[in-house]
Amino acid sequence: MSTPLYDSLRALAAQNPLRLDMPGHHGGPLPGGLSWPSELDFTENGATGDLFGGEPDAIQAAQRLWARRLGFDSCLFLTGGSTQGVHTGLALLAGQGSAVALDRGSHRSAYHALALLDLIPHFLPRPWLAGEGVAGPVSPEVVEETLKARPDIKTVCITSPTYYGVLSDIPAVAAVCRAFGAKLMVDGAHGAHLPFLGYTGYQAADVVVMSAHKTLPAPGQTALLLANGFGLPELQRWGSVSGSSSPSYVFLAALDAVRHHMEGEGAARYRETVRLVDRLRQSHPALRARDGLALDPARLTLHSPDGFALAAALRERGVYPEMADRGHVVCICTCADGAAEFSRLTSALAETGLTGLGSPCPPPPETPQAVLTPRQALFAPRRRVPLADSAGRVCACQIAPYPPGVPVIAPGERIEKKHLAYLTEIGYNICCADIIL
Repeated sequence: MSTPLYDSLRALAAQNPLRLDMPGHHGGPLPGGLSWPSELDFTENGATGDLFGGEPDAIQAAQRLWARRLGFDSCLFLTGGSTQGVHTGLALLAGQGSAVALDRGSHRSAYHALALLDLIPHFLPRPWLAGEGVAGPVSPEVVEETLKARPDIKTVCITSPTYYGVLSDIPAVAAVCRAFGAKLMVDGAHGAHLPFLGYTGYQAADVVVMSAHKTLPAPGQTALLLANGFGLPELQRWGSVSGSSSPSYVFLAALDAVRHHMEGEGAARYRETVRLVDRLRQSHPALRARDGLALDPARLTLHSPDGFALAAALRERGVYPEMADRGHVVCICTCADGAAEFSRLTSALAETGLTGLGSPCPPPPETPQAVLTPRQALFAPRRRVPLADSAGRVCACQIAPYPPGVPVIAPGERIEKKHLAYLTEIGYNICCADIIL
């Protein structure tokens, strides 16, 4: 029973049932020749199981296998991406109206969750790594200082790894949280592959969100919510609040199948990817691990005198990186990439001639003044104005150099001239911003 959910759906499809329920294709091919495993695309029909139901079924069996493999008490499959997981995790841990210690570099889904749950954030700053031109890890010392100053905070949320691959010391942060009676949630959206490379740090957290689709061979929107100290019914309760009542069974089956793949061939392929990434790091200026800086071994963050130009040049050659900023280009390398793909990337990089160290990106200015709560900012009347004319106004949106980067200005914060000057300096090219009326 290595893939219980996938196997059960295959068996049901083989019976050629008359399907008079959702989805509307009833197991037949989609129009236009669109490739889609329609035969597995069921709904809750009494034989397929219920993602948010209480009876033991194949879905729960598949989730238990994930929880056991990654060292957690429970696991909930997500078909709404890590966004659904972040909303679910914060609802589970923080509830409504409480204070939370939040990584300033959190994904925009966390900022939306703050507003929807009416949470009050106390931001955890990250050190600026001047040589690398990126934000460093969240330190246990910063978390300890925050919890000492604010004993009412009982939920801490950090991101690890970051888009650039920077890892925080999750066990050390978790130990601090436990000492102060707080729970730790980790947005590990970019780290679903790490446990299959031997990383065990996530197990120290109370709740972890992972995007299977970001770094594993899984369809878009597939993700996982993992928890210690919470049972599946609690995850189901809150997961159903932000999750569809008609989740894709193709996505659920894919999560089942990808775990089985990663327990065998996938892990071996990922270890080879790590070797190939390391070779590229040695031959091109790139972000590398050093004392005090732990990195995702599979994430390739290249230095460039002009990251935007390098990304554009790569795209012209049919190579599409994940993101770029003024001094970097980030490539998400996975077990789907082998020698042929890395050879193609290496050739494209050589043709561009745009890798190398440039002027480092300056650190962001100090956090702006908070005028409104995230909830007030989300629901307040707003209008769009030229960014250059927004100084002194209260921001209604998240202004970040790249999505989902560390926000220079978050919703509810006042825009100042120094923030606009910084955005201009780093080449931020958005011309307008939403401001509170």
